[in-house]
Amino acid sequence: MARYISALVLLVLAGCVSDFYVRDGVTDGDTFYLTERAFVDDDPALQSWVAYTLMLSACKLDSGGDNPARTSSYGCEFSARMLLVDTWDRKRKLDTEIEDKYLDTLLAVREAGFLDEYTVRYFGRKEWQVPIEVNVDEFRRWRKKHLPRHKPKTLITGSWNYARGRPAL
Repeated sequence: MARYISALVLLVLAGCVSDFYVRDGVTDGDTFYLTERAFVDDDPALQSWVAYTLMLSACKLDSGGDNPARTSSYGCEFSARMLLVDTWDRKRKLDTEIEDKYLDTLLAVREAGFLDEYTVRYFGRKEWQVPIEVNVDEFRRWRKKHLPRHKPKTLITGSWNYARGRPAL
């Protein structure tokens, strides 16, 4: 039942397009479209990234502005990363055999209490308003021990484009 509800939410929130374009290094548009693969591939890691993608794109749309594709905020990125980790954690509890090196690492970061700091360190922008509780110095010390040579990852399972006559999300 939950799978059907998730699929319905996906259909309501996004359409499908296979092409996208980039302007100034950013995919542009006012509407977010999931790739077809997001609807048909049950891979737990991919579906965790679909949850991240939907949360991030919905938050960007909610933030407003002329071009949501170019919106970036601490709150949106952190909320999306938290949902990514929560979704992956639930899927791992259902199937202990699955693994994904990046998502397992991100889960360890959250369990250590540093997801806020991780988000700021790896994805932060100077215009972000970051909560004062974020302890970047403590994370730096922890990171040196637990995340040597770490490479952050973002997988967006869709693209921004213009609605072309369809109502925006």
